[in-house]
Amino acid sequence: MDNDIHPTAVIEGDVQLGNRNTIGPFCHLRGPLVMGDDNLLSSHVCIGLPGQDTRNPRYDDSAKRVVIGSRTTIREFVSVQKACYEDVTTIGDDVFLMQSVHVPHDAQLEDQVVLTPMVALAGLVRVLRGANLALGSGVVQDVVVGQYSIVAAGAVARRHVRPFTRSIPGKPDSVNHYAVEKFGFAEHAADIAAYVLEDRMPAEGPVRTVIEHYEATVRDRERSRGRRG
Repeated sequence: MDNDIHPTAVIEGDVQLGNRNTIGPFCHLRGPLVMGDDNLLSSHVCIGLPGQDTRNPRYDDSAKRVVIGSRTTIREFVSVQKACYEDVTTIGDDVFLMQSVHVPHDAQLEDQVVLTPMVALAGLVRVLRGANLALGSGVVQDVVVGQYSIVAAGAVARRHVRPFTRSIPGKPDSVNHYAVEKFGFAEHAADIAAYVLEDRMPAEGPVRTVIEHYEATVRDRERSRGRRG
């Protein structure tokens, strides 16, 4: 395996690395952990410690896992914790976790998510493809942040954030036009505006597919929360 691992990094347990990963100074990787190819871990990154759970702060995490895809950038002082209630904490492909981000137990981050400096997620959250959490924002437990949405700087998402939405406290939801252009949805702008501004579901097409995935994820989170009481 052609990985560049700094001599000060600590790697313990069952850690499976793909190819061309860079593991920077003073990183701590604790298995079970699976990581794909071409990932960059800057310095002082901590991956694989137990989740911070007040119900059981010293639970047995030996069978809990972290799975990270490929081409993801994880900057200095980021923490990614193992699952607690479920089996795995996951981070997809082409994700960008900036300085001091906290990814908690049982979180799932899909591809192309961006978490900017000092974003903090609570346990069991879902951040779907292409979503962006701005500087110092947060997400409470079990909340789903929909695809191609953005949560404003310093805001806390206490409810689910719908796809393609700009979520700003105290203001009505608006369309995240930047993501619409960036991710190739410009020709579907009318469907997106109808959904975000008027809550009208497209009859068919890629926007409907995005919304259906979001709604299925929300239903899963609600069922999970009900089972845990």
